[in-house]
Amino acid sequence: MRRRDFLAAAAGALALPATSLPNKPMAAAGTKPEIVKMRPADNGKALVNPNMGYTMHFYSNRTDKYGSELAPSDALEDFPGESTVYLRIPWAFVEPEEGKFNWSVLDTPAQRWIDAGKYCSFRITCFESWMRYATPEWVKDAGTRGHVIKKRTAPRPPFAGDLWEPIYDDPVFLEKLENFIRAMAARYDGNPNVAFIDIGSYGMWGEGHTVHTTKMEYGLDAIKKHIDMHCKYFKNTLLCLSDDADGPSNTSGDYPILDYALSQGVTMRDDSIQSQPPPRAWFHADMAQRFWPTLPVILEHAHYGKPRSRGDWGKGEVLMQAIEEYHASYLSIHWWPDKYLDDNRALIDRVNRRLGYRIQLREITYPKQVRIGEPFKIQTFWANAGVAPCHNGGYPCFTIKDDRGGIVSTHVDAALNVKDLKVAAPGKAKAASLESELTIAMGFSNGFDKPQFFSMAAAPGRYQLYVSIGALDGTPVLRLPYDGDDGHKRYKIGQIEVGERSA
Repeated sequence: MRRRDFLAAAAGALALPATSLPNKPMAAAGTKPEIVKMRPADNGKALVNPNMGYTMHFYSNRTDKYGSELAPSDALEDFPGESTVYLRIPWAFVEPEEGKFNWSVLDTPAQRWIDAGKYCSFRITCFESWMRYATPEWVKDAGTRGHVIKKRTAPRPPFAGDLWEPIYDDPVFLEKLENFIRAMAARYDGNPNVAFIDIGSYGMWGEGHTVHTTKMEYGLDAIKKHIDMHCKYFKNTLLCLSDDADGPSNTSGDYPILDYALSQGVTMRDDSIQSQPPPRAWFHADMAQRFWPTLPVILEHAHYGKPRSRGDWGKGEVLMQAIEEYHASYLSIHWWPDKYLDDNRALIDRVNRRLGYRIQLREITYPKQVRIGEPFKIQTFWANAGVAPCHNGGYPCFTIKDDRGGIVSTHVDAALNVKDLKVAAPGKAKAASLESELTIAMGFSNGFDKPQFFSMAAAPGRYQLYVSIGALDGTPVLRLPYDGDDGHKRYKIGQIEVGERSA
């Protein structure tokens, strides 16, 4: 895939610390060992994982919303499921003079989230309803053609004076924009801390429309220039484009601009969920069906105060319906976060059990006694209880640890990639079965008279069995909805007794 490579389970088991059992009798060779079967219960907690979660509008175009009242030490660790800070800000803030960049306006809040083990995302806009020159004035002075938008024609603008909107396919504008995109990509492309970047260089608020201003329709050829420019430089980071680029209320099913974006590995975001009351609370759930099977879909609902004051927010049923219909991976916090959390805690918990993916270990069966150098089998059943695929994927890993937390043996089964787990309606996801064969200290021939063994200090004794989902080398990546985390996204299942190698 051209974009960023899309990229933890059991709890409640009582397990004694791993202790050496040199005199512990094992089952005689050829007899069946005792079998342990568990069905771990999902603890219902929110999970912060890659490519999913709540996104916090730290800058919502203006810098005085909605992160402006957060302390420098506050990265919303108390907001369940919040994974990503979203920094949407005019170009003029980032490049106030040509070639002179104010990256700190992005990096400062981003570093707060990165320090908390979370992610950041960006949109740089070129036209705003509150700022005369969202595109820097020096771009206009360089010869870019544009339009003066009279105050009376813009939507409830809190600005003084008229606005200037560039012509979005003007050659000078595109030249200066490309210089900026090149510099931004040199700084952020491929950065694992960046979740996604919006193509926000066209339209009011970067939403891909001019319905409040010139009402000019630029069409596919013009907007392709913006898409291609971003794809040229951002080769390793997920890009997204607003659904409104094909018309904010277009329900024809004909979406050439977003179809082209999809062909380039660019995903979609819908910035208008519940901007209007039902039954017109959104328009493009059909568009999302083209994206969600392979790319994470991003939803932004209206500034929370708007549907709340209209009386159609309710208990969040409309929002939950949108999440289901769009198979959303990300959802905005588009308000003051403390107020939003206070008003919607039950809804937020409900959202977190469906938003994005939720990998569950439904059942595990394993032998309680095994022997060094002899293969044994573990049977597991895995499901995705979320509304979207785990686009990055990951593989089950079984790890055996000693009483000091040391890793004695690690086994990854590449036969199952969790990105292939099917999504379904709430409570309807089916589990996939996996039978894994493991050997602690597998033997091999030295080519002479007797076998050699890879021991890694594996000795007879009582150990702990953990499961995780992650990379092929056994590194855990995903958090799973279970207790018993070892601090590294491995989850304790229970005891396993390791006996001496048979004769």
